[in-house]
Amino acid sequence: MMKTTQKSMARRTVLALITAAAVAPLMAPAAAFAGTLEQAKAKGKVVIGIQGDNAPWGFVNSSGIQDGLDADIGKAYADYIGVKAEFVPLAVANRIPALMTGKVDILFATMGMTADRAKTIQFSKPYAGNVLSVYGPKDKKIASYDDLRGVSVGVPKSSAMDTAITAGAGSKASILRFDDDAANIQALISGQVEVVGGNQFYGDRLNAASAGKYEAKFDLVTLYNGAGTRPGEKDWNESINSFIDKIKANGELAKIYAKWMKRDVPSFPDSLPDIPFAAK
Repeated sequence: MMKTTQKSMARRTVLALITAAAVAPLMAPAAAFAGTLEQAKAKGKVVIGIQGDNAPWGFVNSSGIQDGLDADIGKAYADYIGVKAEFVPLAVANRIPALMTGKVDILFATMGMTADRAKTIQFSKPYAGNVLSVYGPKDKKIASYDDLRGVSVGVPKSSAMDTAITAGAGSKASILRFDDDAANIQALISGQVEVVGGNQFYGDRLNAASAGKYEAKFDLVTLYNGAGTRPGEKDWNESINSFIDKIKANGELAKIYAKWMKRDVPSFPDSLPDIPFAAK
């Protein structure tokens, strides 16, 4: 009987060790890139979170290379601090989590500057402007939030369009949330939704897919985009703000804007309510 019990205990011990060994890798922290500015300089690279599907802001081109306004600004920032840029394409909903869990050092990822987001991340000074609107077929009358009653509306999940339409239309509309802008646009084209909330370039993308069918119905909000860093990381924040000041002053931002936005650089506010530009 004693031998049987000892054998049983031994088997349980072995099984426990095997289980622990199997679970341990799952419990281990995910590899993180994040570090200080000086550590990034020592490594010779800055890891930048960026959108991968939202032309002309950030997208992967036909050669498989990250491109767009945010990519050009990210590369210029990497040059400014003397390192190479490594881009990590992110879905809209994954941008802030990727930053906060250390998967990226900073965000140049079409980050609309909102007071709600400023509770979680640190914004830089603004470097781009973005008019958000509701888009739909020309033959559909939509002129205000009230006209969204009973209408299916597509938005990129966790985006500023999601926030604005949820606040403005509430339960009056049927809001469908998609992983990214490409899926949101496709939902409109395929008829899955009747209208969508989108940025100022949705019109171009919709016209390219179906010329003359869609238009902007009404504007939601004008957002400014800033770089995102983790709260309290003054080294990154101060460096990015100095960089933005420089490219505004020397005309580099104007050149990047003309290339991708096809318009002049907007006038940027000196401050935004509840959105500090400088880390404490």
